[in-house]
Amino acid sequence: MTRRALVALLLAVVTRPLAVGAQQTPPVIGFLSSGSPGAFGTYLDGFRRGLRDAGYVEGQNVTIEFRWAEGQYSQLPALAADLVNRKVDVITATGGAITATAAKAATRMIPIVFHVGPDPVAAGLVASLNRPGGNVTGIALLTAAAWTKRLELAAAVADKNAPIGVLLNPDYKASDPTMDDMQNAAQALGRRLAPAFATSAAEFEKGLESLDKAKVGAVLISTDPFFLSEREKLGALAARLRLPTICGWAEEAKAGCLISYGSDQRETYYQAGFYTGRVLKGEKPADLPVLQATRLVMAVNLKTAKALGLTIPPELLARADEVIE
Repeated sequence: MTRRALVALLLAVVTRPLAVGAQQTPPVIGFLSSGSPGAFGTYLDGFRRGLRDAGYVEGQNVTIEFRWAEGQYSQLPALAADLVNRKVDVITATGGAITATAAKAATRMIPIVFHVGPDPVAAGLVASLNRPGGNVTGIALLTAAAWTKRLELAAAVADKNAPIGVLLNPDYKASDPTMDDMQNAAQALGRRLAPAFATSAAEFEKGLESLDKAKVGAVLISTDPFFLSEREKLGALAARLRLPTICGWAEEAKAGCLISYGSDQRETYYQAGFYTGRVLKGEKPADLPVLQATRLVMAVNLKTAKALGLTIPPELLARADEVIE
């Protein structure tokens, strides 16, 4: 064997393991949600856009493991534990503080990026918005402030002396104000609140029928992810009972809700995707300030208004970001 051939052989032996080692397995994102995949399709588009702008494309250089509770919130701890056992590189926890809390309880080591409605400091998720500390950061929608605006919208379309209904899921208390706060806000507007409760799709009809019997002028629908997942059914029931509904998300207005008001979910899920990508690149959640939703959007469904025989006040219609006709 010539000297040149021997050198070439030695180089091949030395460099081959390096080349094999360089073929790294793509990182894995554990996507944990309290909702269902069908209801969150539009939001996932935003999440993937954020990931892409951070340099990650699903199926190319990153894998996403999805875990959906589909409204069964008691399953969240087990689903979070499953992702931890899977040894994912980061957990994206969406669908409320209840999901982020389950993820945080499951691990103190794996980074967590949340997408929550309430104040994450008050929920015990982070030490502060600017300095989250620990392994958790994310996007905060601060839905309590938006709830007050939805109450005002309900009062604007309801008969003057009619109470305002509110449909709540007692299993999900994270995003809505307390009942005392709701009652105080309603009293400030000279209104009474009539609450009703539902924990399953089978209970929607019973809850809405009780509000119909209470002769409410409009119904506030909780921002509960399970209600969002069942928005088509809720819209159909409200239409049958001729109940104007005020919801949190534009997708609910498109499904028949009269008016929606809340953060732009496509934007906030984009931010969650982008933050998740930054964490995958090595940034620590403790160093990433919690982002707060800044854009609130209102959608009005004129088809629903016509079916209910309602006229939307012109000044309210002029403020709508989206009009569904």
